[in-house]
Amino acid sequence: MDLVKDFYACLAAIAFTLMYVAVDSKACDSVPYVTRDFWNALPPKQVEQFAGPIPYVIIHHSYIPAACYNGLQCIAAMQQMQKMHQDVRQWNDIGYSFAIGGDGRIYQGRGFNVVGAHAPRYNNRSVGICLIGDWVANLPPKNMLAAAQKLIEYGVRNSLIAQNYTLLGHRQVRSTECPGDRLFEEIKTWPHFNPMTDIVDQNSV
Repeated sequence: MDLVKDFYACLAAIAFTLMYVAVDSKACDSVPYVTRDFWNALPPKQVEQFAGPIPYVIIHHSYIPAACYNGLQCIAAMQQMQKMHQDVRQWNDIGYSFAIGGDGRIYQGRGFNVVGAHAPRYNNRSVGICLIGDWVANLPPKNMLAAAQKLIEYGVRNSLIAQNYTLLGHRQVRSTECPGDRLFEEIKTWPHFNPMTDIVDQNSV
């Protein structure tokens, strides 16, 4: 009986893996993309849209949850963030437009041209990209950095993000350590980074 149970457990794991690969490889060119349906996102309480192309790209780290390195962990991280943002902070949805997992996949949050809850005064004119994990002391893996850059390139190429967009770290628009010292130093080397600061109160949404 135990052998039968083990067999079905193994079969379920294989089926999940195959489905995961099939579903998340269909968007953003060669970068694996995970839709809201696939990570079992709850419905947003409200969806507010704004017109593009989007002039700002703002980089975040989650800090908590910690970095995830496979599909199951990253799906759990997305669900944890959405639950906290909706239930505790009383936001409409997960705050970010997209999140990047340590598995190198792009996870759809609110998506392009949907008002977010990640950067005060920029929520209706930016795309917020969160690299899941704590990147204060350590640099995210190369696959995470590459996925974030390819997502931005995809947005520009498809006129979702402005050709002359401005790239910022979260700390430049809000009093926070986000996106972490190490990641912030990294994005300073990326195209379109702007050293401007426009910090508002920590408690603002």
